[in-house]
Amino acid sequence: MASLLPPFLLLLLLPLAASSSYPYGNVSLHIDCGSDHTSADAFNTTWLSDRFFTGGSSSVVSEPLLFPSRHEQNLRSFPPPSSGKKNCYVVPGLPSGRYYLRAFTVYDDYDGRSHPPSFDASVQGTLVFSWRSPWPEDSARRGSYSDLLAFVPDPPAEVCFYSVATDSPVVGSLSLVQVDPLSYDAATVGHGFVLVNYGRLDCGPDNWGPGFTNDTDHFGRYWQSGSDFLSPDSKNNVVLLSTITTISGANQQPNYFPMKLYQTATMTREGPLYYELGVDAKTDYLLWLHFAEIDSKVSGPRQRVFDVVVNGKNLTRVDIFKEVGLLAVYDWHCIVRNLSSTTLNVTLQPVVGVPLISGLENYALVPVDLSTDPEQVVAMRALKESLGVPERMGWNGDPCAPTSWDAWEGVTCHPNKDKTSLIIYQIDLGSQGLKGYISDQINLLLNLVSLNLSSNSLRGTVPSGLGGNVLARLDLSGNQLTGSIPDSLASSNMQLLVLNDNLLEGQVPEGLFTIGVHGGSIDLSANKALCGAPSLPVCSIWENGGLSSGAKIAIGLSCAVAFIMLLLVLYIFCIRRRRNDYDFGLPHELISLAAKRNRYQRQKSLMLLEMESQHAKGLPSPFSPNYQKS
Repeated sequence: MASLLPPFLLLLLLPLAASSSYPYGNVSLHIDCGSDHTSADAFNTTWLSDRFFTGGSSSVVSEPLLFPSRHEQNLRSFPPPSSGKKNCYVVPGLPSGRYYLRAFTVYDDYDGRSHPPSFDASVQGTLVFSWRSPWPEDSARRGSYSDLLAFVPDPPAEVCFYSVATDSPVVGSLSLVQVDPLSYDAATVGHGFVLVNYGRLDCGPDNWGPGFTNDTDHFGRYWQSGSDFLSPDSKNNVVLLSTITTISGANQQPNYFPMKLYQTATMTREGPLYYELGVDAKTDYLLWLHFAEIDSKVSGPRQRVFDVVVNGKNLTRVDIFKEVGLLAVYDWHCIVRNLSSTTLNVTLQPVVGVPLISGLENYALVPVDLSTDPEQVVAMRALKESLGVPERMGWNGDPCAPTSWDAWEGVTCHPNKDKTSLIIYQIDLGSQGLKGYISDQINLLLNLVSLNLSSNSLRGTVPSGLGGNVLARLDLSGNQLTGSIPDSLASSNMQLLVLNDNLLEGQVPEGLFTIGVHGGSIDLSANKALCGAPSLPVCSIWENGGLSSGAKIAIGLSCAVAFIMLLLVLYIFCIRRRRNDYDFGLPHELISLAAKRNRYQRQKSLMLLEMESQHAKGLPSPFSPNYQKS
């Protein structure tokens, strides 16, 4: 994106004046970046000591006495070699809503290199500012302010800085103030844009605003004198007007434009009034013009009438008195589309009398960038913690956004199918000195196609469920992973599976055998005790003098099945007994046979006794060979 940085801009916020009529006044935050203690300025703003940063180091500007405010004298820098290319302020606990942000960016040769850095800044994953070396001399020496309006749909609020080349991003102070969510025609413009300030002008003689003067602006806006933006033809042809009279309609929702804005005005002596604002080409702008008829010489309609012409196009005709009368607020705004030049020309062309204006604002409409799918953000942050990703890799903020930056180091992202969010496609963290474990949250990366965590010192197990139907390449080799290989790795899409040089054990899932059959590659060598695959030992039921864990499981399952079958047989047996009322006495035929058999046994016993008796008396036995029957 082209530079979104007018010479007088960058990011910060200041306190809001307390007001019972302003419902958002309790939500504001002001951070003195680089400072180690909390302080208050001359306007009773409390500046918190530096906090919520992801890395970097604190420094002091080289000439502190040049800066009237203490919070302008410190800064935080983010050297890429130690902090990574992407660093952020991640502010927790803020309610969802619209915020006004303003920051102070300063260099002042704090590092003695005489080289103001090149870097980008983003808010909620959308690129909003670009600094390129060399800076304008005054900005490099004394610093610059800039501001914007952005929605924070879900906390935390994130302001991130991205190094260009090897330069170290810097920030001097940062503030956030919640504002009315309907401000600046949000209902029409929508939540899909960040409004970046390209000029907020008061047409009176002075700069003013909270943190710079004691004047009140509920949003904390800084108003710059418009005299610097008059065309050369207009500078010597203007008259300044002012009043202390109350202007009706000021400080009203949703924009809460301050009373002071309408109590001063610029008008010409004769002819048109010209303003020239620097812009970026090929960008849309939201232009606001502020009017109040404070000239008592105008007493009715059609006494001051003029046209508003923007870049040569006549957009509207204004008669302030006709619209709202005397000493009352009248605002008009429009969207200027797709400018082809780097200058926005605003001309007030007289029709009756001479033109008059109180203020002017111009905001670039920066489309909100795609952000990473929320569940995948959760997964990536869990991986950052579990893997122990070092600070030098810059795993901060949104893993994939802004899309114009590189994603987190080692991470590749793509838009999802309907182009509504970004998804994690590939992670390559081989040989990064990681010493943690693989979080189970990795299973939330439903679109992950390739994962390389090889040659680290990871411990723990391979998460159950890793793989699914998408993962095609997995390299976990050269770690200290333990446990078994989960069945989920037997994905039909798996083309490369490298698990060698770990401490894995147990039987290899049968589904993995098909990887090689379908032309893929698999390496399970040099593990503790894997078995059951080609080139690996046959799985045994015995190990270390006892049953293997697999055998124990098999036996346990077999016993459980046998027990269940026994219970099932007993259940069926009992049910059939109740239904058929079986008599377990012997049938009649069986009783008769048993009785006959008993009589036969008694007769045989008597015969044997008789034979023994005859033998004892010397009488021949009927079964003797010498016995003759008479």
